[in-house]
Amino acid sequence: MSAPAPSLLAVSDLHVRHRENREIAARLAPGHPDDWLIVAGDVGEQVDEVVATLADLRERFARVLWVPGNHELWTRPKEADAPRGEERYRRLVERARAVGVDTPEDPYPVWTGADGPIVVAPLFLLYDYTFLPPGTTTPEEGLAAAREAGVVCTDEFLLHPDPYPTRQAWCDARIRATEERLAALDPGLPTVLVNHWPLTRRPTAILRYPEFSLWCGSTRTADWHVRFRARTVVYGHLHVPRVSWEDGVRFVETSLGYPREQRLREERGIRTEPLPRRILPLPPREPDPLERYDKPL
Repeated sequence: MSAPAPSLLAVSDLHVRHRENREIAARLAPGHPDDWLIVAGDVGEQVDEVVATLADLRERFARVLWVPGNHELWTRPKEADAPRGEERYRRLVERARAVGVDTPEDPYPVWTGADGPIVVAPLFLLYDYTFLPPGTTTPEEGLAAAREAGVVCTDEFLLHPDPYPTRQAWCDARIRATEERLAALDPGLPTVLVNHWPLTRRPTAILRYPEFSLWCGSTRTADWHVRFRARTVVYGHLHVPRVSWEDGVRFVETSLGYPREQRLREERGIRTEPLPRRILPLPPREPDPLERYDKPL
């Protein structure tokens, strides 16, 4: 039986190179023929598998909005003549558009269903190493501490910033351009902000390895949920599905994550809302499923 009204739904971190996750992605379905689906990054690592998954989802959902995660941007040495950096991102955008999927380069759509009208803004912002681990004051110190702790994100080897000299420079360009677009929106409309990486530092407090926060966002977006009238911020990347609140704004981490992480949550008795997560209409304020745990996952 269909839901009585359409919903805006979200999922992230499908990581479909894992068979179990491919099967889950194949079962994702709308509850209403007019449901929209946000896919907040890390669908896969190969351009073809990302596009195939998005195309499959687009056949089932009325509208699909995608933002890239770090895994989509990886270029492995064995990928002969594969695009890197900005060129890889642009190729993903081009091919996602070809299967009818909205990207961060397209006009932001306006949701006119329940709780609308509301602008749904897919963002691509990257990170700039300013989510520093404890005891460090600069990105250089933070990266040195991460290396000493043995916590180094694979991005350091596979996420190339070409033609920018560094990932920080690419992040700077993305933040500047996106900030201008958001500032130009109708100030009378609220937003749903969608980014693979969290917009604020607070969600990273749950990480088992605090050094990994370096690869999780930028302090420059810490007030965007307030400045740009967000009702909800959707993100992924952390593989810790949860709902939290900052300044009265709902933050939803929508990841599926790796199969081993799914099994670990089951073993610990952590129950999260089935995927895809409902973003709109806004549900009652939910409890955080992780509040009762003293230690990070």
